[in-house]
Amino acid sequence: MPTTSRNLAYRKHDHARCIDDALSAARKLCTERALRLTPLREQVLQLVWQSHKPLGAYAILDLLSAANGAQKLRLAPPTVYRALEFLLEHGLIHRVNSLNAFIGCSQPHAHHSSLFLICRNCETAVEINDSAIATAIHTAAQQARFTEQSACVEIAGLCPNCRRDAA
Repeated sequence: MPTTSRNLAYRKHDHARCIDDALSAARKLCTERALRLTPLREQVLQLVWQSHKPLGAYAILDLLSAANGAQKLRLAPPTVYRALEFLLEHGLIHRVNSLNAFIGCSQPHAHHSSLFLICRNCETAVEINDSAIATAIHTAAQQARFTEQSACVEIAGLCPNCRRDAA
């Protein structure tokens, strides 16, 4: 049986808690691994978690520029990309390939396949964890004598809210 994020993105929930939990998990992970979670990296992570909609690098740059006001001229795309690379490398965020965007990881402490349900209407994305899908991917790779390093499955459709609204 697949499991989903503690609070599915399309359900009403305390989103501030999602952000707080993500930042706490990131701080803990970085402390345990002796990594440096700089203020900029933390700010980028917070922006990625601001909603359950994947954000592109340039949207993040615009949000950072707006938030940093006077420092606006010093921010450039490579700055954001370096922060995103760090967060990706350490499993704090995922890249949603089909949208060329990023979303927070609900399980940064564990290496896992990226499985997403993405609403085509509201663009909300939900990370799911389904061991049967992960096992099937691993088995298929082994049968093809392929060494799997990562996997990302993106399922596009309509979330319950958009499906209900369309009815």
